Amino acid sequence: MNIQIYGANKCFDTKKAERYFKERNIEFQYKDLYRYGLSKGEFESVKASVGLNNLINSNSKDYEKLNLHRIRGNSIREEIVLKNPKLLNTPIVRNGKQATVGYKPEIWNDWE
Repeated sequence: MNIQIYGANKCFDTKKAERYFKERNIEFQYKDLYRYGLSKGEFESVKASVGLNNLINSNSKDYEKLNLHRIRGNSIREEIVLKNPKLLNTPIVRNGKQATVGYKPEIWNDWE
């Protein structure tokens, strides 16, 4: 198992995800999403697994500010989201090609 957690330091669900894997002695790599973002390849892999709409946090302050709710073209939306990681829901947890968004212990349990 190769677990990667992309999250925010102040995100409660990110902390819960870290605790979930620590309690089970499962090693994981943590990456501060707001500081480092996702690479294009990481973004494409996660998007393929969970879908673009599940990745976007429509409650984010930047969502309205960047008028993302008015943009219909997915390629333009993807570019904006990739350049503005605060638009992403957290945590994003990856295990190879599998990924989840948010706190999903019922899915992670099947990864073990």
